Amino acid sequence: KSNLSLEDIDYIIPHQANIRIIEAAIKRLKFPREHVVINLDKYGNMSSASIPVALDEAFHTGKIKKGHKIVLVGFGAGLTWGANLIDWSL
Repeated sequence: KSNLSLEDIDYIIPHQANIRIIEAAIKRLKFPREHVVINLDKYGNMSSASIPVALDEAFHTGKIKKGHKIVLVGFGAGLTWGANLIDWSL
């Protein structure tokens, strides 16, 4: 719906539930791992807080810059999921 391709995405920030799930998604998408924000090793699964915490860390460490396209994606029990695209303007 955004008329963007995967190559237009600067970072993906997934829900930090399980490293095997994240790695499988990266492999399936053929997306560069260095452009996926992962902090699971620092905090474990923080449930619904994992995406905003990872986004905040990525911004404050200088990974995310003005004009970047960022995909946030979460999933949960019962095969529920959601995703959004952010055009970072700060």
